[in-house]
Amino acid sequence: MGLSPVSVIIPCWRDESALNELLTQLQELTQSTLQTLQVLVVDAAQSSLCRDICQQHGAQWLPARPCRGEQLRLGASHAKHQILWFLHADAKLQGNPLVSITGALGAGAVGGYFAFRFAGQPCWQSRMLERLIALRNAFGVPYGDQGLFFDRSTYELSGQHSPWPLFEEVELVKRARLMGRLVVLSGGLLVDARRWQRDGWWRRSLRNRWLALGYACGVSPQRLARLYSSGRPSNNTAKP
Repeated sequence: MGLSPVSVIIPCWRDESALNELLTQLQELTQSTLQTLQVLVVDAAQSSLCRDICQQHGAQWLPARPCRGEQLRLGASHAKHQILWFLHADAKLQGNPLVSITGALGAGAVGGYFAFRFAGQPCWQSRMLERLIALRNAFGVPYGDQGLFFDRSTYELSGQHSPWPLFEEVELVKRARLMGRLVVLSGGLLVDARRWQRDGWWRRSLRNRWLALGYACGVSPQRLARLYSSGRPSNNTAKP
């Protein structure tokens, strides 16, 4: 008996190199397991390079405007399958996460996410942050870089992603938890550490917490996104 088909939705913003690696991994996974995957890449830069990469890997390319929440909603509106898996373009797959996803949903979960683990050579900063993020997940909300997945009906009844540039998954996760059990999968997905390495492990993490505090206090995601990007190169894949 084969695994249930999955629609994979990937927002992208000028991150073609990482996207190419992820699509290669997904293609190899499909070939080795005979898993039915629909891969949708929602490209906010509307770049010809991204479109060509998608064509090379058999992924569907969807142009969009630069707003991650809107990108995710657009991708979900084109999804054909009952299982929706949302991945960032720089996600790194480990083993076969599809078995864990379909198994969790088959066992009655309404959705889930992966434990936060950095890709690459570990250091004491990365290990400490992984522990702190696990604690945050226990009392708060996992973010999109942890590979959120949902049964389609749960996703739609929970209101989908909010059409915001930041914190687009927060209200979705909160409402989904009211509908049933969200599971955390211990392995299968790794997070690219390059932005922490570039900005500084603690500087980036503290800035992310400051943004989260602003959101909790009622500051609009649009204003927070402007604050995040002020003085930096434009980047649609920010992950608080």
